[in-house]
Amino acid sequence: QVQLVESGGGLVQAGGSLRLSCAASGSIFSFLTMGWYRHAPGKQRELVAVHTSGGSTNYADSVKGRFTISRDYAKNTVYLQMNSLKPEEAAVYCCSAGWSARGRVYWGQGTQVIVSS
Repeated sequence: QVQLVESGGGLVQAGGSLRLSCAASGSIFSFLTMGWYRHAPGKQRELVAVHTSGGSTNYADSVKGRFTISRDYAKNTVYLQMNSLKPEEAAVYCCSAGWSARGRVYWGQGTQVIVSS
């Protein structure tokens, strides 16, 4: 079982920055593919960024060049640095952890990001 706890959300002005954190429990962090999703009211959940267990990263086209996903294996934590935030990016941002060897996906509770115009 993996538990994920996100933090770092809040209110920011358009053009500002936030760094989200997702701390994972357990001893299998290095085997997990970590992802950040966002879900805004009236919209479908959107994959924002992924950091695979092999170290590769991938981003939604809309955030490329502005968002950076990173990982601290010593702290079992994945981060999402978000720069130049836009009002339409206000959403609940959730962390996910995929354990391919067991076919399991774990989710955090999410952290709210509000971007004022």
